[in-house]
Amino acid sequence: MALNFASASVSLKAADVAADACGVRPAQPAVTPRPGHDKLDRPFEETTVEQTPDGAFRRQRNAFTVRFGDQPGQAPVEAGRYHVLGALGCGWNRRQRIVIRLLGLWDAFTPEIVYGRDQDGWKLTKTPGGVAEKFGYDRLNDFYRRTLGDRFTGRGTSPTVIDLTNGKVVTNNYHILSNDLETAWAPFHKQGAPDLYPQELRQEIDLLNQQLFDDINNGTYKVNFATTRGAAQAAYTIFKARLADYDFRLASRRYLFGPNFTDSDVRLFQTLESFEFGYRPGFIRALGTEDIVHVWDFPNLWAYARDLFQTPGFIDDPELFELGYVPDEDGNYTRDPFTRDEGTTPQSVKDERKAVYERWLEPAGREGLAGSPFYSGPGVGGSYELWKFGAFNNYYEA
Repeated sequence: MALNFASASVSLKAADVAADACGVRPAQPAVTPRPGHDKLDRPFEETTVEQTPDGAFRRQRNAFTVRFGDQPGQAPVEAGRYHVLGALGCGWNRRQRIVIRLLGLWDAFTPEIVYGRDQDGWKLTKTPGGVAEKFGYDRLNDFYRRTLGDRFTGRGTSPTVIDLTNGKVVTNNYHILSNDLETAWAPFHKQGAPDLYPQELRQEIDLLNQQLFDDINNGTYKVNFATTRGAAQAAYTIFKARLADYDFRLASRRYLFGPNFTDSDVRLFQTLESFEFGYRPGFIRALGTEDIVHVWDFPNLWAYARDLFQTPGFIDDPELFELGYVPDEDGNYTRDPFTRDEGTTPQSVKDERKAVYERWLEPAGREGLAGSPFYSGPGVGGSYELWKFGAFNNYYEA
């Protein structure tokens, strides 16, 4: 479909834009850097809303960026000391849950569910041994206030890591949390755990992850939370083109980097698994058309998504319900992962959800694929020498 960018000046309804975006943090006053956190260095001061002047969505930075490790300013790696709190409907949080399951860290680095949000922030789930019981709090925001005091004026985001020894926030930086779980937490990985962040591929993984975030993970928000039709159309064009790029990449590779899945596959999957019921309806509203791609319009990408969907660790029963694939005990499906709206599901919706779930369970037939890690995309298209990412020297050297 050819998109008409002449409509760039058309304003979209912006009620609660950004306020409903998972993991989004409203702009904060300047905060004095804390040991172990970045210096919040910016080329210019960001606006107080998450839209640019042309109506595009620009996500705010994370407030807490402590890394895990044994270096000065880092959080010590101690099994059982931390819980990660997040919503099941939040892709940034599901990413951590997937990695925790794949690596066998559930008891060492325990996830907890926050189950709804209103003007007072995310609500805590009251579970035995959970943070709500231990500290007597009802809201995630309470931990932010405990950490920042009167400097905290925003709201807590999903996911957030809480230190059980003092009730303070360690990090809400979903960008690199999974990388720390894959590296610093290696002593607590289960036997036979996959290497999701292999040393020899880290530079390529980092670069691809940046592209995944910009165009796919956050790309869905750029469509759904744009405030002009032109901004939404531009983001959708990039999103669809990127899916086509990955579809070609996956024609000869079982996973993005060949025969073994990595952190990048977890990040792509977090959006693919929730696109049909979570993001696609918003695309229809934002763009004013039903002519929006489905995941299954890309045959290799669709088979790849099913392959991961059926791989133990990539999705669990609570997520199957929260993402709309299976009903509750009364036969009803979730409608809103943020508010957990309840009600009787129409039979037509039940039939649709059941049919889509059955499609996800069809054999993927990708077991015979291996493939090269080398592709023309970020970091492997001849630009290797130009990029150096990482938190410390010799990051990519053995």
